[in-house]
Amino acid sequence: MADQDKTEEATQHRRDQAREKGQIPKSQDLVSAVMLAVALGSLMYLGRDLVDYLGQFTRDELGTVPPLNPSQMWATNHSATAIYRLSLIMLPLLGVLFVAAVAINMMQSGVMFLPEKIGFDLSRVNPASGFSRLFSLTNLMKLIFGIGKVLIVSVVAGVTIWFEMDKILGLSAMSTIEVAKYLLETSLWTSMKIAIALVILAILDYGYQVWKAEQDLMMTKEEVREEIKNMQGDPQVIARRRQVARQLAMSRMANDVPNADVVVTNPTELAIALKYDPFEMSAPVVVAKGAGSVAQRIRRLALENNIPVVERKELARSLYQEAEIGQPVPAERYAAVAEVLRYVYELQGKQLPTMADLEQADKERGRAA
Repeated sequence: MADQDKTEEATQHRRDQAREKGQIPKSQDLVSAVMLAVALGSLMYLGRDLVDYLGQFTRDELGTVPPLNPSQMWATNHSATAIYRLSLIMLPLLGVLFVAAVAINMMQSGVMFLPEKIGFDLSRVNPASGFSRLFSLTNLMKLIFGIGKVLIVSVVAGVTIWFEMDKILGLSAMSTIEVAKYLLETSLWTSMKIAIALVILAILDYGYQVWKAEQDLMMTKEEVREEIKNMQGDPQVIARRRQVARQLAMSRMANDVPNADVVVTNPTELAIALKYDPFEMSAPVVVAKGAGSVAQRIRRLALENNIPVVERKELARSLYQEAEIGQPVPAERYAAVAEVLRYVYELQGKQLPTMADLEQADKERGRAA
């Protein structure tokens, strides 16, 4: 299907699939530019100690007189000592570069394990697909960014040298050590400026990679529907399941509502059927509840079975939100529900059992057990 038909944002499932295949936005230029800036910064911070150490190391090595008949043990120990001394100064610099490389890659892609990328894929060496990729938008953007990098390096280097022209022309009046120091510092600072400019350009490249990845993940309406069908099942089957569930709920409600003691309404929007047997239950229980057409069904069943219907707007709203079918009413609604039950008992000429009656019932149940 044409790309212009892809108008829907990618679903999370599609994003997860793309990540599993390694299709994530990533800029290799950003890694290279940050690594260059970190390396230059480390050299500028550790450079003096590095030069001094290497100079001392060179003097020591050249000043050491080897034995006339060096043994293998002497050569091994001498080499191990030289490697150890070089490691002391080089490992911190290499450690900083390693941490920076891991960090910048983790920031872009996180932790990924893609063993299938190691395998051989014939499509990667297919001349036809390779030719089509040669004239793709991605390669065009790479060309533009490549030209941009060349221009940035040239401009930054040219501007830096232009502003240093007076000092450069005066190098003939400096000593050899001063000239070497000046050239080293100027080279490092010029390189750092270039690296910072490349980092900025690489950030733009990363932004383009994110945008391009989002465009590649866009979906058509048909793809979204197919994915929903695959993830959740056929909509017709789902609708059938919901219909069966509603029928079961209605059937259960038709059996439970006639056994209720009272139906609390709001007055037509909500309906909650309550049952309470003071000798068997510690609190009234919700046997059915519903809103809209379900509430009307509960009211109709109650009227058909001579179940009292009591209008209590606030209580009906609270019970509908807080109580579940088959569960006792919340403790904070006991007083309001007791008032309704008392009203119903009075209408029916009954009296609520006293505490003595309830205690006597508990004793009888205990003896029976």
